[in-house]
Amino acid sequence: QISVPKELVALMSANRDGEMPDPEDSSRKIYRFSQNVPIPCYLIALVVGALESRKIGPRTLVWAEKELVDKSAYEFAETEAMLKIAEDLAGPYVWGQYDLLVLPPSFPYGGMENPCLTFVTPTLLAGDRSLSGVIAHEISHSWTGNLVTNKTWEHFWLNEGHTVYLERRIGGRLFGEQFRHFHALGGWRELQNTINTLGDKNPVTNLVPDLSEIDPDVAYSSVPYEKGFALLFYLEQLLGGPDVFIGFLKAYIQQFAYKSIVTEDWKKFLYIYFKDKVDILVKILQELFVFLKCDPLFLIFDRYDMTLANACVALSQRWIKAKESDLDSFSSADLKEMSSHQLIEFVALLLLEPPLPVSHVQRMQQVYDFNAINNSEIRFRWLRLCIRSQWEEAIPLALKMATDQGRMKFTRPLFRDLYSFDKSRDLAVKTFLEHRASMHPTTSMLVGKDLKLNQ
Repeated sequence: QISVPKELVALMSANRDGEMPDPEDSSRKIYRFSQNVPIPCYLIALVVGALESRKIGPRTLVWAEKELVDKSAYEFAETEAMLKIAEDLAGPYVWGQYDLLVLPPSFPYGGMENPCLTFVTPTLLAGDRSLSGVIAHEISHSWTGNLVTNKTWEHFWLNEGHTVYLERRIGGRLFGEQFRHFHALGGWRELQNTINTLGDKNPVTNLVPDLSEIDPDVAYSSVPYEKGFALLFYLEQLLGGPDVFIGFLKAYIQQFAYKSIVTEDWKKFLYIYFKDKVDILVKILQELFVFLKCDPLFLIFDRYDMTLANACVALSQRWIKAKESDLDSFSSADLKEMSSHQLIEFVALLLLEPPLPVSHVQRMQQVYDFNAINNSEIRFRWLRLCIRSQWEEAIPLALKMATDQGRMKFTRPLFRDLYSFDKSRDLAVKTFLEHRASMHPTTSMLVGKDLKLNQ
C-alpha cells in the first residue's frame, strides 16, 4: 500500500485493491494494490500524480492529467477490441485489469508494458487513432515479455520480436491482411534505416548481441524488434502460413509461461513443434543465424503484399527523379487518397535515399503543408528530411520537436541530424544543454553521447 497527498492518485503495475484516508495523517490517502501473477523485477512500476480516469472498456480505464484525459479516451477507444483479438491469438489474458496511463512528454519510450497499467507517450495522441498500433504492441507484451520473459537483455528479441509479430497480427485482424503486410514492410525499412545508422558490422545489430561490455541502454535500437519480427515472419511463410504459425506461438506461450528463457530454448521448442519440418529448419536456421549476425539482405520483397505500399513508392520515386522543371507537376491532390500510415511510409522512403535538393522540400511544403501536420510520426520524418536537405528554415521546428517531447525514437535522430548539419550544430548543442535537466536521465545520457558531449 502507498500513502500519498490526498489530492494525488497512486497507481502501480498491479490491480487496484481499494483506497482509504490515511489514519495517521488526514492530509493523505492510502492506495492498496495486489499482483497475483509472478513478474520480473523490471515490470514493477509506481506512479503518483494529479490523474483523472475515463472508462474505455470493461477492463480498461485510461489515466492522464485532466488536460489530456478525454483526448486519450478517444484515441485509445479500440483497446478492448485489440485485447479480445490478442486473447484469441495468444490465449487467456491472466492479468485482470488492463489500464493505460498517459505520461508527461519527457517519457522516453512509445510505451512500457507494465502489467495491468501500460505506460504510453502523449506523442500517440494524433487525433485519428492512427498511432494506436503502439497499444496493440503493449497489449501483446501481456503474453510475450510479461508471461514468457527473456532471461537476459541479450535475448531481448524474444520479448520484442514476438510482440511485434502479435501486434501486427492484431492489426491484420482489425484492418486486413494488406495492412499487416504494409506494416511488416515499414518495419523492414525501419531496420534498414537503423543498420545504416549503426553500421552493418556493428555487433549491436546482431539478433543476439554480446552485451558483456555494452550497456543495454546504449545497445537499444529497432534491431530486436524488426530483425526478430523478420525472422518470425519468414518462418511463418516457410512453415505453412499465419494459421499454422499462430498455433506454434500459442503453444510456445503455454510451454514457457511464468519462465525466463534464452534463444536456445525457443529454438529447441520450434524444432519439437515442427518436428516434421526439422530438415528444412536446420538448414534454414543455420543460414539465418549467419544472417542474424550481419546486414539482413536475405529477405526478398516478394514476401510482402505491396498493395498499400505501391502508392508510397510511386510518389517517392516521382520526387526522387524530379528535376527543377518538374516541381510544378506536384499538387495537394497527390496525397488525397493516402492514409496517415501511407504518408509515414512515403516520407520514410525518401529518408532511405540521398538528401533531396532544398528546392524539392520547399516545394513539398508549399503543396503538402507538412509543417501543419501534428501526427508525430509524420512530423518527425518530415523534419528529418528537411534538415538532411539543409533547409535552414526547418532548424527551429526540428529543435522544438526534439525538446517539446523526449521520446528517444524522435529526439535522438533529430538531434543527430541537427548535429550533422554545420549550420545547426552549435545551436543543437546549446539547446540540448539548456534542456537536459528536464529530460529523462536515459534520454539525456544518450543524446549527450550523440552530440559527442559524454565521451
